[in-house]
Amino acid sequence: MSPMPVDMADRWADRREPAPGEGLLYWHILLHDHPPVQALARRAQDRLPAFPGLHLVPSKWLHITTLVVGPTDAITAEQADSMVAEAARLLAGIPPINVRFGRILYHPQAVMLGVKPGRALDPVFHAVRAATRHATSRDGIVDHQPWTPHATLAYSTQVQPAAPIIAALGRELPNCETNIGSVSLVAQEGPERLWDWHPIATIPFGSPPSPILNGTV
Repeated sequence: MSPMPVDMADRWADRREPAPGEGLLYWHILLHDHPPVQALARRAQDRLPAFPGLHLVPSKWLHITTLVVGPTDAITAEQADSMVAEAARLLAGIPPINVRFGRILYHPQAVMLGVKPGRALDPVFHAVRAATRHATSRDGIVDHQPWTPHATLAYSTQVQPAAPIIAALGRELPNCETNIGSVSLVAQEGPERLWDWHPIATIPFGSPPSPILNGTV
């Protein structure tokens, strides 16, 4: 996430994405039901439409990517069920986690809201990775090493100087707090920018292992 980028880049210039009919399975912390974070994201995104080549994340799908499980056609329904059950078991002993948003992070491919404390959500990451390994014998994929929780506000779709964007948005907005109390298994169908997402299950923290099931892989 550092140092500050000099130029923005096209996120999708050389990025392999699922084609129509293909999909990816993710563990995401979804933020649609966190009004303070939604309001902060809108405040930040309202400063960005003047810049071409920025694809804003829809408020409905504002999220913290926790782990990429893999292609949907490589995960059986039984594996998905096992993964959800194991994640629910591991997260039953973790209470909701209080975090703050407000710091702005910049990457050549994206503008993001940072999460503080930086390691507060590590128990969630470790739980879903362990559940993924338990069900699939694979660890999944982490976009950034080490895992750095963040909520993307906009993806870059072209090369352009970063300095005007940084000047418009700054490095910090008034902080807001929220309690993170669940993580979701989500199927993304087709290319990323279509936002054709389908939550499979939502797992609350700190409660008996009883995930909320929304669908199937």
